[in-house]
Amino acid sequence: MLAQKDWKADLVVAGDIALLAATAAALHLPLRITEYDSARPAAHAAGTLTVLHIPTAVPVAAGALDPRNAAYVIKMLDRACDGCTNGEFAAMVTAPVQKSAIMDAGFPFMGHTEYLAARTRAALPVMMLLSGDLRVALVTTHLALADVPRAITRERLKATLRIVHTDLERHFGIPSPRIMVLGLNPHAGESGHLGSEEIDVIAPVLDELRGEGLKVRGPIPADTAFAPQFLSSADVVVAMYHDQGLPVLKHVGFGNAVNVTLGLPILRTSVDHGTALPLARSGQADAGSLCAAVALAIRLTSTHE
Repeated sequence: MLAQKDWKADLVVAGDIALLAATAAALHLPLRITEYDSARPAAHAAGTLTVLHIPTAVPVAAGALDPRNAAYVIKMLDRACDGCTNGEFAAMVTAPVQKSAIMDAGFPFMGHTEYLAARTRAALPVMMLLSGDLRVALVTTHLALADVPRAITRERLKATLRIVHTDLERHFGIPSPRIMVLGLNPHAGESGHLGSEEIDVIAPVLDELRGEGLKVRGPIPADTAFAPQFLSSADVVVAMYHDQGLPVLKHVGFGNAVNVTLGLPILRTSVDHGTALPLARSGQADAGSLCAAVALAIRLTSTHE
């Protein structure tokens, strides 16, 4: 569906040309494919696609996992990432991947975010999802809930908040962004009666960063932070863990939200959902989030030209 839209950008899609052509034919979608040549502009028009050809290792069956093609996925990520790093591409947009198939093939792959951070030698990637004016960044991401409190250290929280501050200025053009920081525990710890992380970790970090000039506020109880009167005075909400902040954001904009990785030397956006294997080649998959991720990447790169 992405190829059927007009985009005010030169789009390049990494993938297997034969696989993409067969998928378009199965869905009865008109598609003219041109193989990518770095010496020529990748001019895009509806119904066309410029493809950076990377062949699959074995034939693909729609909706069926095959770890033998895991290296194909990794090659696409590496090529796109390296192209962004060397200035060939302005931004990278990723579709969902099936992590289990990649790990079953022996790759230590926890997800796009962690892989791209290692590839670009970024010290700390920060996941931020956005839908409309609502932005939610995470201090921890894919951790078991029992492991979250130990992972929220003063050093990690400081680094996360500094990255959020810097990249909202760098990518989004928001000067001195207003950052609302959630507490970890119910009622932000209730003065220590429901947990001490707010007193021992979060509040001291916020005091230190305010001294550096960052506009940070909190710790705010998570059950009230998303009320309109609180959100109106914040440019971003920083949640302590995955399911503290993202259920609210996905309730607001699931299928149209975008995942942005902060803290990388490149601009990377992605979808807000997984692979939906049962919908492969059915024509029923919703491409809304992918289109939103492409649109955001175009907007953010255009503002910096």
